[in-house]
Amino acid sequence: MGSRAAFMVAFLLRSIYGGMHIVTKDAFNEGMSPYVFVFYRHATATLLLVPIAFVLERKTAPQLSYKVSLKLFVHTLYGLSGSINVFSLGLSYASATSSSAISNILPVVAFFLAVTFRMESLNVKRPHGIAKVFGMVFCIAGVTILAFYQGPELKSLNHYCPFHQISNSHARVTAHSKRTWILGIFLMTIGTSFWALWTVLQGPMLEAYPSKLLNTTLQMIFATIQSFFIALAVERDFSRWKLGLDIGLIAVLYSGILVSGISYYMQVWVIDKSGPVFLAMTMPITLLVTIILTSVLGEAVTLGSILGGMIMVGGLYCVLWAKRTEKLEISKQQVAAPVQATQV
Repeated sequence: MGSRAAFMVAFLLRSIYGGMHIVTKDAFNEGMSPYVFVFYRHATATLLLVPIAFVLERKTAPQLSYKVSLKLFVHTLYGLSGSINVFSLGLSYASATSSSAISNILPVVAFFLAVTFRMESLNVKRPHGIAKVFGMVFCIAGVTILAFYQGPELKSLNHYCPFHQISNSHARVTAHSKRTWILGIFLMTIGTSFWALWTVLQGPMLEAYPSKLLNTTLQMIFATIQSFFIALAVERDFSRWKLGLDIGLIAVLYSGILVSGISYYMQVWVIDKSGPVFLAMTMPITLLVTIILTSVLGEAVTLGSILGGMIMVGGLYCVLWAKRTEKLEISKQQVAAPVQATQV
């Protein structure tokens, strides 16, 4: 029963992320600035988290030193403000399906960074070590295909778009030059890599400031401030800062409340019930949901996005299989060690 509940929550979580890619892309198609969007997204999440953190943590909050505050500020700069701004800019140049596909490289890039920082091991003489290398190669190949091969557009299940002007907007997007598309894929890959670095270093940050809720809330406050100044420096046309009753407002509320707010606790719950590997294994659901919703909403999906996404999913599962195999070997060695010591 517990595993079924964890899968249902994980499926809902991945569906939320799938919807985020589509809604955000539609907002960019309608002319919303990516930088302004990121600022409003973080501001919405901050307004949601601050009252909750105040009520739940005001009596038990650990002391926050200047050194820890500075660490959190820098951690937020590249991990939240930087990664989401770069990723959003890339999404404005590419497609929702491609952004969803690229998200599958996150665990693989995180593993590569962990090996670089000597937080993980890589033994290429063992099958699990070879599988890890193949996983990284598959992800690089998937991103390359996604960038340099769009292929034919697959037929949509619906030829009517529910959001006004999306058909024309999509025409403008597909009319982008090959260079612009490649730039979009490159920026989303860089943004995902920054996010992977954030996930790798989030553990040490939680050790420095152990309250998960306050840690997240403080980072969201810093992200709001940082994103405001980034948007102010880049977007000088203040008419693009206005929010109306349109897809832009929906994207801000959706991303700020569901993604940056509620989904965080859903991830924590799933990890607590079934572990981080199980949560990572559900990441391809986001790509599947994005493809289905994109097709239903009447937008085109290219063959290159699907092929690149499938190869990246293959790389993801190579690394996950390797991690599981390595963990089982270590467990067997730990069980065998006391027995050998007793025999001696």
